[in-house]
Amino acid sequence: MPQQQQTQPQPSPTPPKKKKIRVPRVVNGVEQMVEIEVDDVAGPTWGPNDKHTLLNHRLTRVDGPLKVSGAARYTYDVRLPGMLYARVRRCPHAHARLKNFDSSAASKIPGVKAIIQTPLKEFRFAGSPVAAVAAISPEIAHDAIRALVVEYEVLPHVVIAREALKPGSPEVLPRDSRKPDEKNLRLANKTGDVEKVEAALKSSDAIVEAEYSTSRLHHCCLETHGMVVDYSGGDSATIYATTQGTFTIPDDAAKELGLPQSAVTATVQHMGGGFGSKFGIGIEGMLACRLSNETKTPVKLMLTRYDEFVMAGNRSGSWQKFKAGVKKDGTFTALHATQYRLGGVGQGSQAGQPYAVYRVGDSYREVYALQTNEDSSVAMRAPGHPQASFAMESLLDELAYKIGMDPVEFRKKNVRDDFYKHQFDRGAREIGWERRNPTAGGNPGPNKRGMGCAAGTWGGGGNDQCKVDVTVSRDGSVVVAVGTQDLGTGTRTFTRAIVAEELGLGIKDVVEQIGNSKLGSANSSGGSTTAASLSPSVKDAAVKARLAVAEKIAPLFGNAKPEQITFAGGNVSGGGKTITWKQACAALPAAGITAHGVWRSELQSRGVHGVCFAEVEVDVETGKVRPIKMVQVQDGGLPLNRLTMESQINGGMIQALGMALWEGRTIDADLGMQLNPSFVDYKLPGSLEMPEMIPIIDDEDKREVVIGIAEAAIIPAVGAVANAVFNACGVRVRELPITPDKILIGLMSERRSA
Repeated sequence: MPQQQQTQPQPSPTPPKKKKIRVPRVVNGVEQMVEIEVDDVAGPTWGPNDKHTLLNHRLTRVDGPLKVSGAARYTYDVRLPGMLYARVRRCPHAHARLKNFDSSAASKIPGVKAIIQTPLKEFRFAGSPVAAVAAISPEIAHDAIRALVVEYEVLPHVVIAREALKPGSPEVLPRDSRKPDEKNLRLANKTGDVEKVEAALKSSDAIVEAEYSTSRLHHCCLETHGMVVDYSGGDSATIYATTQGTFTIPDDAAKELGLPQSAVTATVQHMGGGFGSKFGIGIEGMLACRLSNETKTPVKLMLTRYDEFVMAGNRSGSWQKFKAGVKKDGTFTALHATQYRLGGVGQGSQAGQPYAVYRVGDSYREVYALQTNEDSSVAMRAPGHPQASFAMESLLDELAYKIGMDPVEFRKKNVRDDFYKHQFDRGAREIGWERRNPTAGGNPGPNKRGMGCAAGTWGGGGNDQCKVDVTVSRDGSVVVAVGTQDLGTGTRTFTRAIVAEELGLGIKDVVEQIGNSKLGSANSSGGSTTAASLSPSVKDAAVKARLAVAEKIAPLFGNAKPEQITFAGGNVSGGGKTITWKQACAALPAAGITAHGVWRSELQSRGVHGVCFAEVEVDVETGKVRPIKMVQVQDGGLPLNRLTMESQINGGMIQALGMALWEGRTIDADLGMQLNPSFVDYKLPGSLEMPEMIPIIDDEDKREVVIGIAEAAIIPAVGAVANAVFNACGVRVRELPITPDKILIGLMSERRSA
């Protein structure tokens, strides 16, 4: 019999090295950051945050010269031969049913090429699109929509949230027979134990019961919604879109044009703002596609500024009722929350901010969608979070004042994640918190200054949708290509920088190709997920490109292995020899090399922290609020571009100022129409209203991952400003925006009760 082979004892495998990382985890129903230990697996890594040559530095945006010179081409700038221009006819009533539509007079106007109706027969908000016209000029199209004869049956409406709850109010939408919904009220979420909350409230040393509300705000994109449909009746079409998602366009556009999705190319080279409002083709895109399909001619439909205000969506309003208890030592003991999302005919948005940042003891929460005859809200920078944060941070302030505790110390005692504590300390030092009024409104004189603070959180993680190609040619040129869009947040710049740093080049040595659906797929820019989705894929492609180049040119360096060849300062080194980048690339194949990158989850994460401090001055004789200084401390893992991150933090503070002090749509209750649908009457903060702003990147966050922070930046500042107003003048304004009339009414109410 053959001898059996002897099995040699095998050495025990070396256990993989471990590393500690901070990740979000749901603990007792609440997401918070926890530290876990994971295998330190091989693969692309960013390396220490302070060891980069380009990343985590202040990089000037590569598209800056194009934008400041006016050379950047936006969708609004597209002009094609023979192109038609379209305009939209809107319903002027908050609730109406179509009785008659006559386009005969409009169709006789010279230059009018097509008139189409929307499929709607019942209109539930003033501004609902009724029809669209395509003509040879914008002026003729505008004349044509005015010539349309439209007759309506006007129906009852309600546009005031509290009125919509009354028994006799009109029904905004038909009730869903499958759900036990009340008229105009849809239960969205219910959590907690109300009996435990009531018991905890009884054992509290102090209780605050208050209501807070925020207005519906507009995105105010400088480039309005719209698109240019380049279709002439053939077997393909190109869509020029102002969109937050290159790849959200082809499928829907193809359906409207009667083409396969593969036959439609979407392109977005530059776009003038979205803030959450520009996903998919929208009603304006649907109408443009139908007009182009009917005329077999390119059609441009960009909403007018008035259209933008009345039919393009807005930030959800909110109405929140809180009852909270606290111990004398500052321990938050109980919270009862009833929150209404005011989304018009939509569902609105409301975040779980009461639970995300602070421990609130026993809690019970109900969230409802409260509907009115107003256009549907859509996502807007940090959907639901600024509204929830304003209410929660105001409540925290009221609790702190009620027990005589410093608002900073009160927050530090109740934060879920201790990482916030050093941020509060840093922000307090920067703002000069020791100067704060110990008694609200206690400083002398008519111009009273005060300070407030607040905290916020956000996710910002990525996903696996981005596919990136990096091509290195024999002449040394480098191209990084992916179909992603750049909203103006610096995507072009960090895409170049990642590749340039990996290959030891300068940022000008790399060219990016983006914004086209025929390039590698990419996710939409929503939820601050672009950087965390795209940058790992770019890094993966760049590393693969570097290794592929090293393998091809290894013979130039004697016995050097590809992994031993280094790229730095525009040179390539190995085996004791150094040559220039272009000399190395000359040894590549005629076609060069192309590396394909995919998403690497270990290069990104989610979960950020931020705190904001604000100082304001209140003129108690006029009620005017003047912002003096704002400080925001924000983490985000590895900053791809410090200049951009600081800009995002500043942008968040500016948007928060608008929400806190000036912005809000005004609706006539009887007519159901918006009274301020223009930049003349809708107040945005301008340069003369800007305070000193200090954006601080929190480098205490050592995580070697990329996390999006754009939306996180707006969240805490709203509450910080509102709390500063109270500290300055002693008037707690619980309804945004904080306008002079509310300050003066509050002061008069105090005098009467004194």
